Amino acid sequence: MTPDLWQRGCERLASELPEQQFNTWIRPLPPAEVLPQDDDTMRVALRVPNRFKLDWIRSQYAGRIETVLSDLAGLPVRLDLQLAPRELPPVRPGPAASTSPAHDAAPGLVAASAATSIATLAAAADGTATPPPAASRHKLNPALTFDTLVAGRANQMARTAALHVAGAPGAMYNPLFIYGGVGLGKTHLVHAVGNALLKDRPDARVLYLHAEQFISDVVRNYQRKTFDELKAKYHQLDLLLIDDVQFFAGKERTQEEFFNAFEALLAKRAHIIMTSDTYPKGLVDIDERLTSRFDAGLTVAIEPPELEMRVAILIQKARVDGVEMPEDVAFFVAKNVRANVRELEGALRKVLAYARFTHKDVNIALAREALKDLLSIQNRQISVENIQKTVADFYKIKVADMYSKKRPASIARPRQIAMFLAKEMTQKSLPEIGELFGGRDHTTVLHAVRKIGGERQKNSELNQQLHVLEQTLKG
Repeated sequence: MTPDLWQRGCERLASELPEQQFNTWIRPLPPAEVLPQDDDTMRVALRVPNRFKLDWIRSQYAGRIETVLSDLAGLPVRLDLQLAPRELPPVRPGPAASTSPAHDAAPGLVAASAATSIATLAAAADGTATPPPAASRHKLNPALTFDTLVAGRANQMARTAALHVAGAPGAMYNPLFIYGGVGLGKTHLVHAVGNALLKDRPDARVLYLHAEQFISDVVRNYQRKTFDELKAKYHQLDLLLIDDVQFFAGKERTQEEFFNAFEALLAKRAHIIMTSDTYPKGLVDIDERLTSRFDAGLTVAIEPPELEMRVAILIQKARVDGVEMPEDVAFFVAKNVRANVRELEGALRKVLAYARFTHKDVNIALAREALKDLLSIQNRQISVENIQKTVADFYKIKVADMYSKKRPASIARPRQIAMFLAKEMTQKSLPEIGELFGGRDHTTVLHAVRKIGGERQKNSELNQQLHVLEQTLKG
């Protein structure tokens, strides 16, 4: 390979690829190295810093790189992607100049490296205690990784975006906002990003928490007047993973502090990943400054898993428990449990426990017996049409009003209640429900579901009405 071939190849790629893609994936690569030649083919090695970048470059860019280099070299070029060897940081010998082990570290940064045992010996010789590595404080579940996440159409876009972030944090899709219903795998995905980054960079400052924990931290530091501690904890991170940001609703001081942390992290090119039960513009009682920031990066949805994905999840989860689940049993369970992954796992636990208690093999007959209570509920076949008729009768309006564009409160309110019950009592998706209510958008249905669900907690009269309607429909 001539010395300028890689440079010329990069110039060609820069002109062909979108600027952000080139700057994220190609520009940071070291020059390719020539390997011993096979026949008339030039073999070149390209060293990539981590596994995620290697997989992504192989799937997205390797073919184009080979084509460009082959064209410029005038002979076929075959690309050999390799992981670059990890460089260990130097370890200072025994006596240190400072009695503080973090003397030379940036504020808030506790060093951690592959040479932990050597560093521990050095600290012992120095007479100081070695602080725990950053990874011990990240609150990540090590079992939640990309390898243990079942991929499918329902989470494809969110998973791809998460892989991007894990491979190049701070570069693209910042912030990444993942939304969807309960039990669909949002938390698994954010843990997977954190675990992947720590595997690649053990010294990275990563923190996972639920929004309620951030609220508690704000309250505690507000009471103690110690907001510098709050800033030290959150403003120095490399990756912040925060679940269920809808819990910030109505909490002005929390929103203000999160906005400050958000701005500080983006300014230093740290990455932020958030999850929510709805998309940014659908969040209620949250300052517009925040929702606009949430929507500034990439917003992706996770949908309920399709049948094939549910089957794959069941087989994988059973295998983790040491059981090979027959495919026909997995299909039987998957067809009857459609809401989310959490309910699917619950059904699987019932089936496996029943098999252990009765000392029987896992088959469809056993699954039907183990899940008979769940199946009896499913077999009642509550339909959206039945819900619409029941609600219309209860509130003394016409069934046709459920589909109409009329908006007086006497009609709009029962319509919202019917939408809420349709979401709670059927397996229909938001778009499907919207279509059955006169072709309304799924966001209209989501608004109704959130509004009625929220009011039910505070309004005893509404709660009683919903209870009566639910019992009527189940009866």
